[in-house]
Amino acid sequence: MVSKAVAKYVHALHLKKYRTRHDAFLVEGGKSVRELLSSGILIERLITTPEFADKIAAELPAGVPLDLVSADELTRLSSLSTNNTALAVARLPAETPLQPAPNQLLLALDDVRDPGNVGTLIRLADWYGLAGVVCSETCADPWAPKTVVATMGSFARVPIWQRDLPTWLATLPAGLPVYGADLHGDNVHRLTLQPSGVLIMGSESHGLTPPVEACLTQRLHIPGRGQAESLNVAVSAAILLDNFYRNA
Repeated sequence: MVSKAVAKYVHALHLKKYRTRHDAFLVEGGKSVRELLSSGILIERLITTPEFADKIAAELPAGVPLDLVSADELTRLSSLSTNNTALAVARLPAETPLQPAPNQLLLALDDVRDPGNVGTLIRLADWYGLAGVVCSETCADPWAPKTVVATMGSFARVPIWQRDLPTWLATLPAGLPVYGADLHGDNVHRLTLQPSGVLIMGSESHGLTPPVEACLTQRLHIPGRGQAESLNVAVSAAILLDNFYRNA
């Protein structure tokens, strides 16, 4: 059983203002915690069931406080509907400024507010080996519990930088390709794209914000044949990224 102070701290980290204040975030679920353990991210505390602690005994870092609790208590501490494995409190990684290197593609997210979508997009960046993800200041918090869970462990491998996108885009080298998903863009199936520059994905409801849209050098459109109004932003990103890397 954890102390009242520890329980209060863990519950506080469900909220962004306390994650910012304490410079810490939560990692929930066995897979995500094991990814954390194999990363270089600093860990403040581990809370696990005895069964899971036995399973990962060889991976447990020395000197990190470990609390053994029941699955019921762990679930009460967690944002997950059920958690019978583990929860960790980790330090927020130091932000690394992101700039596209030659022949590298960055993913940028403009006002993507659903944490599940942001997490899935970070996971996509990991799958395609992107240099990182730049999130606008109006995106869902990349370190919210739901976002971290949705990354399926990719939070530990993908550099994430949260910035004002138009200001950041203005610092990029002249001539660097800046692509954006747009219903009125070029048919992506008719293009031969190279994985270099920045691909920007906007919100499903409103698309790219006007200041970001003004920075694009090319608009990309995924043609459809049915009646759906739009695609999920993560699905759209997966299709576009596959076109970038199809011939790479």
